[in-house]
Amino acid sequence: MKASPRLRSGRKVLRRSRVVWGSRRVWLPRLVFWSGAVAIGLVSVLFAVLADGAQHLFGELFISQDGWRRYLPLLVTPAGFALCAWLAATVFPGSQGSGIPQAIAARHLRDDEDRRPILSLRLALGKILLTVTGLFCGASIGREGPTVQVGASVMLTAARWGGMSQERGLILAGSAAGIAAAFNTPLAGIVFAIEEMGRTYQARTNGLVLTAVILAGLASLGLLGNYTYFGMTRDTVSIGTDGALVLACGIVGGLLGSAFSSIALRATRRIRRWNALAPLQRTVVIAAVCGSAVAAIGLVSGGLTFGTGYEQARSAVEGTQLPWYFFLAKFGASLLSMISGIPGGIFAPSLAVGAGLGSAIGSLLGSNIGLAALLGMAGYFAGVVQAPMTAFVIILEMSGNHDNVIPLMCASMLGYGTARLISHEPLYHALSRLFIADAIRRRRLSSRDAEPSAGQG
Repeated sequence: MKASPRLRSGRKVLRRSRVVWGSRRVWLPRLVFWSGAVAIGLVSVLFAVLADGAQHLFGELFISQDGWRRYLPLLVTPAGFALCAWLAATVFPGSQGSGIPQAIAARHLRDDEDRRPILSLRLALGKILLTVTGLFCGASIGREGPTVQVGASVMLTAARWGGMSQERGLILAGSAAGIAAAFNTPLAGIVFAIEEMGRTYQARTNGLVLTAVILAGLASLGLLGNYTYFGMTRDTVSIGTDGALVLACGIVGGLLGSAFSSIALRATRRIRRWNALAPLQRTVVIAAVCGSAVAAIGLVSGGLTFGTGYEQARSAVEGTQLPWYFFLAKFGASLLSMISGIPGGIFAPSLAVGAGLGSAIGSLLGSNIGLAALLGMAGYFAGVVQAPMTAFVIILEMSGNHDNVIPLMCASMLGYGTARLISHEPLYHALSRLFIADAIRRRRLSSRDAEPSAGQG
């Protein structure tokens, strides 16, 4: 008895599916990609543990001491900055700064040879080591931005091993997974990928980003459990009574955030031009000078401005009034740490500045300090990076209170709009162009060197 045409067609499809799904060419790239996503989650957890330990050790050795030992940061911090800058320039070139500009630049570069100087496993290792060293020396930096470069490096390396294409999508996926695992904020990782990393986002990368975020998040959850970065807050904004607070936090936060971004960009460009005459020596000198200023600010503020600022931000979110000057001191320490050129991010310090600003505004208006801190973080962070969706989503997930969605949106949009009126150049994208220019310069030099060789041949 002959089979019907429909049955024969079904058997053909089944045989073809078995061949395809049993093929090594199909499974190997997927396994490598999944392994890379899990690895990002595990590395992010290790990075967090090392960073927290380094910051705690700095506090135990110096901040909590009495007598002459409390003045040791005046020596330790500038020496640590100089060491980090020297190692970043000689041993791990391409690891300087946040790491997010490098990941953005890599998405715009087409050749793998151009990407290797800013995304590789060697750089990922250097980024972790130098960021942890910077925190041990009291730098006002964070690990979240560096985790983006680490995640992109791990994913791009996995792609090379697995023979995968879609490098730009994989860099995007690795960056999103890094943010998601660093903050335990999967939605923020996806929004960050769409809004900040991939302004030319393609729908076909959806699966890559979602899969990477899920697997990295599962790895992080398996080790640390489910947690909210700033704990839980139950306070809710009332538009009737807290409308002035939302407006003030958004507008003032946007003004201060755009000031940070503008000053950082101008200072970075001028320092790069000044360093061109004697790159290594002047790089180390600038780092040491910035480290000395960071140490001085830290001592004057009673140690509040050293490190990420996570503890101060969390205490503000929980309702503790921060000193009125904290946001100004943390602003200065974070700005100096960034322009020093040492590896380290601005995510956590920016949230701390925003929390301090909100705390000061809340105290002035007689508002709830915890709510004011959240709104201040949204306005300031959106002003710094000009990414309002990322700002309110990441703060929403970190605080665990979904009743404040609209007020956080308003504060973020006000901060973003105010910043755009002053500065039309988003910080990370402006910095990424410096790395793209470096890649073009390297390619031109290599082409110029190759021409005499070709002529001699």
